[in-house]
Amino acid sequence: MDWFKLSLQLNKFPIKRAQKTLEKIQAIPEEVYAEYQRKRRNSIIDYHIQHNSFYREFFNWDGFDDWKYVPIMKKADLQHPLRERLSSTYNTKTAYVGKTSGSSGHPFIFAKNRFAHALTWAGFQDRYRWYDIDLNKSLQARFYGIPLDFYGNIQERLKDRISLRRRFNIFDLSEPKMEAFLKRFRNSNFDYLNGYTSAIVLFARFLKDKGIILKELCPSLKICIVTSERLFEKDKELIENSMGVPVINEYGASEVGLIAFEDENNHWIVNSEDLYLEILDENDNILPYGEEGRVVITSLFNKAHPMIRYDIGDIGCLSKESTLKKPILEKLIGRTNDIARLPDGKVVPGLTFYYVTKTVIEDSGNIKEFVIIQTDIESFRIEYVSENELSKEEKIRILDAIKTYVGKNLNIRFERKEILKRSPSGKLKQFTSLLK
Repeated sequence: MDWFKLSLQLNKFPIKRAQKTLEKIQAIPEEVYAEYQRKRRNSIIDYHIQHNSFYREFFNWDGFDDWKYVPIMKKADLQHPLRERLSSTYNTKTAYVGKTSGSSGHPFIFAKNRFAHALTWAGFQDRYRWYDIDLNKSLQARFYGIPLDFYGNIQERLKDRISLRRRFNIFDLSEPKMEAFLKRFRNSNFDYLNGYTSAIVLFARFLKDKGIILKELCPSLKICIVTSERLFEKDKELIENSMGVPVINEYGASEVGLIAFEDENNHWIVNSEDLYLEILDENDNILPYGEEGRVVITSLFNKAHPMIRYDIGDIGCLSKESTLKKPILEKLIGRTNDIARLPDGKVVPGLTFYYVTKTVIEDSGNIKEFVIIQTDIESFRIEYVSENELSKEEKIRILDAIKTYVGKNLNIRFERKEILKRSPSGKLKQFTSLLK
């Protein structure tokens, strides 16, 4: 029984039609792909101009002849009641309604028409097949958070059961809990892991410390998919060595779906079938392949809610090897709001700050995970979970690295924790600035 497909159909998501549409798009030759994208972009704008008063007012439309004049949508622009942003042709009962995680600091509720949502899932199914994973048959070990309220919790567990997902609670990653994780892997034929990078890295460290290779306990395991948080190369090596399976990088967002997925050549292939991705500079100019800028996305099929030139809040770069049909995401640097501001006026990407500290901490083998919080213009707090307190020598090495690569005369405070605070969805924000 194809449980996943059946669950989509029972919820009135036309997955069969979506799969056929995806196949037709994928069959479009490269030489005419630009025309396909141009028509889809114009079509979705025309639709929302006609049927969505919110977008009509946002665009201030009086006709246009160039895509670059289409305004950029920020997350803050969408923090209005959903009923004000829905197209007149849909309501909350005829569309799929979801909520962003809020990791950017700007959570909002969004909607997708049922066909657009089905097309998203058709895309996931297509990519997972690259690794012989069938969403209808393959059992997933799911390292995600889960709603803690009664109704949300029951609803999510029901979805897990139907979708062949078995939830691993990442809100408690203590050693006894991870011992329990091992028992589940011994007793189940999991085909793949899927979850937040930080949680899977922590589990991989536990496996390494125990001298265990997960695939030897669970021979059915094929791949590990990490998503939602930055994957560093050393962490990728750790996961692959501890689990004995390839690690696949997935980039997505609930409001637009699958953005990019890593292929067997380690290329992050951008979803160009139902999304249009651009890289823009600070003045909203479109950047050529190879240059870093803001990731801006247009959902080409979402008629229920406009996601047109939507600034998702990330900084990235498309490879020079990209084509319109096959864009390749070369780098995903971090979020635009992850910025450390220093007393001398210097601005440092937060993940750079995090990475400098990480390269030193990894050598100690003592720290399990950590986060960095900027509390004021010259003060930072490093919260960490470890077997033992950081030694004086370890702290000096971290401070020296920060002086060399970030800035001098900064106040750095270390704070050991039993457990780090995660977002309600289970994500671990590696760098946070409390500056206003």
